[in-house]
Amino acid sequence: MRPSALSSVVAVAACLTVVSACTGDGSSTAPRPTASVTTSAEPDVSPHESGPESPIGYGLEVPRGATQLGPLIRVRSEALIEAYRPELEAAEAEREQKLLEKAEEDAEPGETPTTPTPTPDDPPSDDSFKLLGESPRPDTILSVMRVDGDPSQVTRRMLAQLAALLPDEQVPTDDLGEVCRTADDRVVRCIFSATGTTADERDVRVRMTVDPGDLSTRTAPPSSKRNPVMTLQLTYVGDPKAGQETRESNDLGDVEDVDKVPDTSGLIWPRMDIDAPADRKLVDGWTAPTSSTILLSGFAPAFVSLHVDRATTADAMARDWVTERVTGEPAKDVVEDLNEVSTTYSGSANDGTFFRATHVLSARGNYVLLMVYPHKVPH
Repeated sequence: MRPSALSSVVAVAACLTVVSACTGDGSSTAPRPTASVTTSAEPDVSPHESGPESPIGYGLEVPRGATQLGPLIRVRSEALIEAYRPELEAAEAEREQKLLEKAEEDAEPGETPTTPTPTPDDPPSDDSFKLLGESPRPDTILSVMRVDGDPSQVTRRMLAQLAALLPDEQVPTDDLGEVCRTADDRVVRCIFSATGTTADERDVRVRMTVDPGDLSTRTAPPSSKRNPVMTLQLTYVGDPKAGQETRESNDLGDVEDVDKVPDTSGLIWPRMDIDAPADRKLVDGWTAPTSSTILLSGFAPAFVSLHVDRATTADAMARDWVTERVTGEPAKDVVEDLNEVSTTYSGSANDGTFFRATHVLSARGNYVLLMVYPHKVPH
């Protein structure tokens, strides 16, 4: 059994938070140039950056020309949680029975035994599956990145890695027109989504997006430095328990050097004039508190990334944001993994919109990622 979250992480953590947000989809037509430029001081987010070649998962890395903001977000999919729920419920029932038996032993003659009521701990809580002795590892990974280099080349470098990851899939690497929507030959948004089998026979789903900003106003998401924003989500979609038996390979093999092959699309990446202000309404109308610092955000998909001073504040931010938007109580899952504790709250609204917020407590600090999905995330 692993050490508790409080003893293994809190002692080394400085408080920090990442939150994710979004507004429009940027699907407008020709851009309207503006004369304004950003004048407000940009926050220093360098302590929370991970540069090129930082590992993401399955051998994938942050591509050259991109910067990851905040830690990787690692969560358990609903399919994985459901696969282990019967074992967890059985372990919980056994624990309750033992507590009851202990209470009966300690009770005075004629006294009705009572089992102790657990008191909630300050964040982070212990792993949700700690009673099993060995908790199932997260099977979903999410990275949010700022594209600092040439957007076409950075996007193609990521696609080249995905092509190596899924060798049987037709991943385009030399024509961005196959993955990017455009208006007047200018990129509006790029999306690549596929489900396939890796070389080591693991079934995974990948989804990569690149958001250049709002063409109609020439406005970039807050804290993006007027650069495009990339997201990458990886999810294991094979048998949940079988996936826990072995770990995925971190060797992609040969990756195409797309820098030696020209892009045939001829698409233009629009340059944004300003970053949206930090007080702009982001994920589902949410506004970042003035006490926080936005690390990165995106319009499509909707996400935002923040730095917060206290773990309790970060956890409450994630929990409240989901609770206020979903039907019923949000699901909660706590993962202790790689010297981090990730607490994820999730749920769906009546219209099917899916909300997920993760508070990550790591040695680097507290982070929260808030993200809106137009419909429920599969697996």
